[in-house]
Amino acid sequence: MLLERIYDEDLAQASYLIGCQAKGEAVVVDGRRDIAVYQALAAKNGMKIVAVTETHIHADYLSGTRELAAATGAKIYVSGEGGPDWQYGFEGERLFDGDTITLGNISIQALHTPGHTPEHLSFLVTDGAFSDHAGYLLSGDFVFSGDLGRPDLLDEAAGGVDTRFVGAKQLFASLRDKFLTLPDYVQVHPAHGAGSACGKALGAIPSSTVGYERLYAWWGPYLAANDEQGFVDELLDGQPDAHAYFGRMKRENREGPAVMGERAPLQELDLASVAKDLAEDTVTFIDTRSNEEVHQGTVTGSLNVPAGKSVASFGAWVVNPETDKNPLVLLAPDQDAAQDMWDHLVRVGIDKVAGYVTGFEGLPVSTPKLIQPEELGGFDAAMILDVRNRTEHTAGNIPGSHQLSGGRVMWNLDQLPAEGTIVSYCQSGVRNSVAASALRRAGYDVVELDGSYAAWAAQQHTQESVPAS
Repeated sequence: MLLERIYDEDLAQASYLIGCQAKGEAVVVDGRRDIAVYQALAAKNGMKIVAVTETHIHADYLSGTRELAAATGAKIYVSGEGGPDWQYGFEGERLFDGDTITLGNISIQALHTPGHTPEHLSFLVTDGAFSDHAGYLLSGDFVFSGDLGRPDLLDEAAGGVDTRFVGAKQLFASLRDKFLTLPDYVQVHPAHGAGSACGKALGAIPSSTVGYERLYAWWGPYLAANDEQGFVDELLDGQPDAHAYFGRMKRENREGPAVMGERAPLQELDLASVAKDLAEDTVTFIDTRSNEEVHQGTVTGSLNVPAGKSVASFGAWVVNPETDKNPLVLLAPDQDAAQDMWDHLVRVGIDKVAGYVTGFEGLPVSTPKLIQPEELGGFDAAMILDVRNRTEHTAGNIPGSHQLSGGRVMWNLDQLPAEGTIVSYCQSGVRNSVAASALRRAGYDVVELDGSYAAWAAQQHTQESVPAS
């Protein structure tokens, strides 16, 4: 049996390819929309992808299940559990608790494990060529290394009301009745790692075992004592902010993400044409440089989505394809880099990219306004905006600041003053530059706190350390 983990550091998301070497067939679980990685892996191992499935209706990225099925002819399997409100809107064989997908000697049994979402499935994998006993659990967003999938996302991002309490109790029951009935040796392969917003304390270890989680995860003692209320209280306490785009992902994943098909390579654009399109506001320029470089001058009206491992995450903070109809123009050093950025963007449904440019000579340029930490006390701000998560804000903040995480700002503009200057900050300046660029584009007068909270805290410490004369 082949079991390969494909990990996307941008979204801290893991998908899996399970293949039977004897039969030359493979199934992909929780795939993303840029599917070349799965096709290459299958080809490398002489396998054909014949099935594609997912553990649940995802909130943090757009599923590649339909994309992969369209490209390979693979059969789609999705959950039929969860009741009428949580049924998929596209064709595919429904899986219920106990149903099995078979690939040669391999059997993949669906376990209904609700809690994170009502329809959630985990997949128990048996390599029949080696043993008659299951050895692996693809746990999706049910059990992570050291943590559990949060049950409050439906409230936070999908318009639910107090579903978190029902979900938390379902999670307790799923652990008691499904997970902890498995042998301790069963390997656990979750769908997320550290940094994901689908839990609050995910470990960076890529896999675990049932026995290790039973003994050492924070929830183990609550299950051992059958303390449901204590479990619910701790599970729901301190969950991070959910990004606003999660609601769009839920809707699109339930109805069925659009199938893109084979995409033509991005082309380098002529700067004169881009200048004309910018003047007519028919394209949106994406400055992919660091916040320090952007602060030296950037294309007027551009959005800052820094290149690197968080293009999808930051892109989804500031581009809403449901309302932003302009195709994007990416600033990239070359075609390969631009193509890689596009791959990241389609993972969150940002599909419309017009092309790329390697510079911005001749385009309209402006310089973002900054304020130094020592100038803040005397500055007349309509609002000091903290775009970090609420847990970071609670741990320490600039007095009087208003917390609204970067992933929620553009969906909660009613919380911002209609007039006056907003001073914004995050921890180091990266997230702040992303959020501030979107606010500037939306017409707000924004001044970024140079160095953000870290610089302000250091300045405060210096002041307090100076002995009184």
